[in-house]
Amino acid sequence: MTDAVAALAEIHARIAAAAVSAGRAADAVTLVAVSKTFDSAAIRPVLEAGQRVFGENRVQEAQAKWLALRDDYPDTELHLIGQLQSNKAREAVALFDAIHSVDRLSLARALAVEIAKQGKAPLLFVQVNTGEEAQKGGVMPRETGAFLTECRDLGLAIGGLMCIPPEDEAPALHFALLAELAQDHGLTRLSMGMSGDFETAVKLGATHVRVGSAIFGGRG
Repeated sequence: MTDAVAALAEIHARIAAAAVSAGRAADAVTLVAVSKTFDSAAIRPVLEAGQRVFGENRVQEAQAKWLALRDDYPDTELHLIGQLQSNKAREAVALFDAIHSVDRLSLARALAVEIAKQGKAPLLFVQVNTGEEAQKGGVMPRETGAFLTECRDLGLAIGGLMCIPPEDEAPALHFALLAELAQDHGLTRLSMGMSGDFETAVKLGATHVRVGSAIFGGRG
């Protein structure tokens, strides 16, 4: 058993335990194994261990790895968790089953065009900038409702919300805010929590946690 496979099993167990302690079903949370920057050789053992949901940050990197990997594991789900440029919308819709970083109207428009053209229905999350950080993508919390309306007016089916808390603040405050926003707007999916705080996210309602380094190790 490789280190990554052992780590994967431990993360799944910790997610299940956190869910149960919060009064949720043990299988209520989807683990998105973040494989960005890792090559196919590092990913294959995790696939062979049964993991089928993976996250990538960049369209081009994901294309280079996953077109071949999916030939061998066609039931794999790919989630784009990084920022997406509008001019990459066509490739993103073609490749990914979920996009976690819908954060501006120009991107929403580009996605709407490609989704209609390709006849696909990726799961879409609106990224909320819960810390209102200037350097980070995402809509401001107070603008979430208006942005959701704009997306829906374009025909986009928004499935949930996503956030990345500021590094120097307690993540629980941001997870709780995202959960409140989702409830206010009738959304049931929450993409929140990473390697260092996913158990907190699960206890506050996460349906998708994005865990990379705790499975694959450091990225150098």
